This record gives sequence, structure tokens and C-alpha cells, in this order.
Amino acid sequence: MPPLSFSSSLLLLLAILLSSSSRATAAAAESDGAASRMPSFREAPQFYNAPSCPPPLPAGPGAACSPNALVHVAMTLDVAYLRGSMAAVLSVLQHTGCPQSVFFHFVASSAADYLRATVAGSFPSLAFQIYPFADEPRVAGLISTSIRAALDRPLNYARSYLARVLPGCARRVVYLDSDLVLVDDVASLASIPLPDGVALAAPEYCNANFTSYFTATFWANPALSVVFEGRRACYFNTGVMVMELDRWRDGGHTEQIEEWMELQKRMRIYELGSLPPFLLVFAGRIAAVEHRWNQHGLGGDNYRGLCRDLHLGPVSLLHWSGKGKPWARLDAGRPCPLDALWAPYDLLLRAPFAIDDS
Repeated sequence: MPPLSFSSSLLLLLAILLSSSSRATAAAAESDGAASRMPSFREAPQFYNAPSCPPPLPAGPGAACSPNALVHVAMTLDVAYLRGSMAAVLSVLQHTGCPQSVFFHFVASSAADYLRATVAGSFPSLAFQIYPFADEPRVAGLISTSIRAALDRPLNYARSYLARVLPGCARRVVYLDSDLVLVDDVASLASIPLPDGVALAAPEYCNANFTSYFTATFWANPALSVVFEGRRACYFNTGVMVMELDRWRDGGHTEQIEEWMELQKRMRIYELGSLPPFLLVFAGRIAAVEHRWNQHGLGGDNYRGLCRDLHLGPVSLLHWSGKGKPWARLDAGRPCPLDALWAPYDLLLRAPFAIDDS
């Protein structure tokens, strides 16, 4: 082949540059398009420690084991429920006396870079770490279908694995769901006493029909139902819990929960997602917490999500457990009266494409 002339070489170089530029522009447009489909949030107000608090924790992940971390909060993070999670974090910070002494542990299964940037953008001074949910593939193989698709996501089971995911220095954590807001100091919840050997504290609801959380197959089998013998087993909601992780590890509670999930794969003993395995392991063996720390059920039932009223008594935490979520009902123009109590914590700037969280 004869050598290219100078003009031909110049034209070839120009064609290569134009092709590379087009590919870069297309990639940038695709990236911008993906970003535009994610929710965007405004920056939250800054909250400061009271004079009696320890020195503030530095922003970011470096202070997880600092002795100045008065409260460890654990939550899950995903795009579908991020709007609720951001509101929950804001409510914690707004109502505690030492907001700069709270460390947040977030467990995520995907989009970690986006989630990290979003949290840091709205809470520039927040002390937090995001952990990958390494057990997700194993959990996915253990999950049996339940009455709502949202309950079958592996991340919904991450609360059972906190003792594996979080660092050993986080001995006591307050686990919070993403569909709630606090109107009281989280430090008061975190300081609830747990008797020796007890790994979990939560509000109990002994008037609830406990037998309804398990199938007739379960109750008809004495080898299974005997698990509750000698226990004053009561329903409790796993969306708000105080957990002693050293005791959890010592008790092998993650492994116990997995054993019940494995049995569920072989014979149907319950219908409701991650809750029944918790009840099988812990019902009648937890430290009771005042009901004001989980005014739950504000999202209605798991089928229709109808409006509900508050339970009688004082309120420290509002929890939209159930199918109906306040942000979805507000966006649809069909809010329940109590959804107005969630709205002031909403940090959303730009809504994404519709995400099915049913």
C-alpha cells in the first residue's frame, strides 16, 4: 500500500477524533440520563450538639468506633425507599440533643456511589458509613414469596445480618426502617436497659392475634409449635429495635433465623416476609419498650394501605408500616391526614421516574 499523503493523514486523524468525540458525548448523555432518573434532594439544615455533648464526630466513615459516638443508628438504603430514609435521618438529627454524636450505619445492595453522594450532599456533616450487603445472594436463595413483593427484597432481611455487617465496636445499635420519623430524642430509645442475656428490645403488642402470623400447618405440627412453649410470645414490629450485637452473635441468632427460613422453603409455615422468623426466635424473649417508640401501622394493611389513626397514648416515633407510604400518597394527591406529619421532613427536590414499591 502506498504511504498516505499529508492531507489524507490529516483527514483520517480528524475522522478518528470526531468518532471519539461522538462516543464520549453519547456516553455522557447516557450518564446524564441515568442521573436524571434518580431522585434529587436538597441540603438539610445543620444541627449542632448541646454544650453537654461530647465533641462532634467528623463527617464520613472515620468515626464509627469513636468513643464520642453516643448513638449508633442502623438503616438500609436503596433507591426505591431513599426518600423515606432521608426523611428519617433528618428527623433523628432534628430531635436529638447531640446530633453530631450520632453515627449512621447504612446497608445497601446497589448504587452505593449514588447513595453515598446523595447522603453526603444533603447532610454534609453527617458521620456515616455505607456497607455492602455481602449476604444478599445467600438471602435471595432463602426467601419465600410473601403477600407483598416489597417484603421479598433481600435488603428487607438485612436487619437479621447487622451483627455480621457492622464493625464489632458498634455493640448497641438502634435499627430503624425507612418509612418512619422520630419526634423525640433517639438517645432515649438507645439507652433503654436490656437485661443480661437479652439481645433485642422493641415495643410488644400482646393484644394482637399472635396465631395469625403463622399458618395452620405450623400450629397443627406439635414439633413446630412447641417452640413457643413456656414463652409469653407477643407480636412486635421489627421496624424499630434496639439490638445488642455482641449478644446477638453469642446467641447465633442470624443462624437461627436462617434455619426457620430454610424450613419455610420446604413447608409453608408463615406468609409475611422477614417478620415471622424474628417472632420464632425472639417472641417472649425481648425487653419491652414503651409503645410511643413505634406508633406503627400508619401505612394501613399489607393489601390496601388505607388510612389509620394513631394509637392512644404519647408519640415518640411515627411509623408508616403497611402498604401505603406517605410520599406516594402525597404525590398522588390522596394523602391520609397523618401524612401531613411526615411532609415537613421530605427533602426531595426532583422526583425520579416511577418506582414500584408495592
